[in-house]
Amino acid sequence: MKKKQKRLVLRSVLLLVIALAVGYTLYNTVFKDTSGNVQVGDQAPNFELTTLNGEKVKLSDFKGKKGVFLNFWGTWCDPCKREMPYMEELYKQYRDKGIEILAVDVGEASISVSDFKKRLHLSFPILMDDSKDVTRLYGIGPIPTTLLINADGKIIEKTSDSLSKEKIEEYMKRIKP
Repeated sequence: MKKKQKRLVLRSVLLLVIALAVGYTLYNTVFKDTSGNVQVGDQAPNFELTTLNGEKVKLSDFKGKKGVFLNFWGTWCDPCKREMPYMEELYKQYRDKGIEILAVDVGEASISVSDFKKRLHLSFPILMDDSKDVTRLYGIGPIPTTLLINADGKIIEKTSDSLSKEKIEEYMKRIKP
């Protein structure tokens, strides 16, 4: 009798675990928010953020005019620190050729971002995503993450790789109008 009760309890627990797993899977499939999962080929969702200087920047301002190198980063991120000097050097070469770099800082205090910008002598726009709304909108996980957006507003590349100078230049050539 005791053996039968143990088997019944074990089977009941297993059945409950399976039912919960199936329920969770169905719930995620039906109700999961995929709005923050932009992919290559999608139109880049518009956003407006403020720069360190207090200027408002809208992504839509560049549509039809410039390719956008959209980089999500943080001052604490070592790969970001390595990329930024390359981005700055190439920005000076490509900004008059229809390329804009928008570097979106993910939720840090403006004082630390400002110090970082001064230390590295960065001239491209640094956008402050204090609330991380744009980071969520774009479904950004690890940083750095870079999206290449052509002049038509279409995402043509998305990468979380640490970028070399050569790779950044290749990307800038790809989004040059």
